[in-house]
Amino acid sequence: MDLGVHLVSFTFPGGTAAIGPTLAAAGRAAEDAGVANLSVMDHYLQMEGMDLGGPLMPMLEGYTTLGFLAANTRTVKLQLLVTGVTYRHPGLLAKIVTTLDVLSGGRAVLGIGAAWYDREHAAYGVPFPPVAERFERLEEALRIVRQMWSDDDGPFEGRHYQLAETVNSPQALSAPHPPIMIGGGGEKKTLRLVARYADACNLFAGPGSAPEEIAAKLDVLQRHCEREGTDYDRIRKTIAWSAPVTPDAAGGAEFAASLEPYAKLGVTQVHVMPYTAEPVAFLDGLGEHVVGRLKQL
Repeated sequence: MDLGVHLVSFTFPGGTAAIGPTLAAAGRAAEDAGVANLSVMDHYLQMEGMDLGGPLMPMLEGYTTLGFLAANTRTVKLQLLVTGVTYRHPGLLAKIVTTLDVLSGGRAVLGIGAAWYDREHAAYGVPFPPVAERFERLEEALRIVRQMWSDDDGPFEGRHYQLAETVNSPQALSAPHPPIMIGGGGEKKTLRLVARYADACNLFAGPGSAPEEIAAKLDVLQRHCEREGTDYDRIRKTIAWSAPVTPDAAGGAEFAASLEPYAKLGVTQVHVMPYTAEPVAFLDGLGEHVVGRLKQL
């Protein structure tokens, strides 16, 4: 199993001036640790839960941050976990992810979902349609990015988006395109979209949930794949771990043991969050005590 690290806080010792140097050091530490995927959130404002402090705490624009991390890393995959469909026009989103892929040497992943944080939409004046419309927009966005990452540069006519041309030059380095990961476990809509459009899914797991819950979600996904005529085995199964991980010998062993049932289900990547103001030390600990254990699952 591969390890991904999801950076959720930019409140570092030293204040705003320390954010850039700390992120650069975290990127280097992630690669030294053997981390496979480095991600940040796609939010305008910091979240109110998870002891992150809420909207008055520092929050960076996601794709600008990934561009900075691309310049300070060489091997790790880079993505937002996950982009809200309401934040950027889909044509622009495809261009942004393509740019990240080209400049990073083919390391971009498009993580995308239906969006949920209504407060930041209201704060910045960004429309936040009802959930049913957000899912309609999500499906059209997926169709648009796939068209822009193809040989078809013609128009797109949807209910919510109309593009006169889907020209995308240069195209991404990733072949056939940057992987598409859809976040969420909604059984009627989200997992159907995974089956139809995605290369990976991302589900929530942790000590408060049972592996059987992930197994049930994957069973639903498999049935959607059968109806869509897509290959279930081709879709990478990933989870976001919802609890702190202690990156020492005991914590690493406990964490790896808790992931064994998920590995048996076919989960090949887990994303963990550093609940700390010292992400470099956290990453160093992961490299010493966690990455190797997960590789053995």
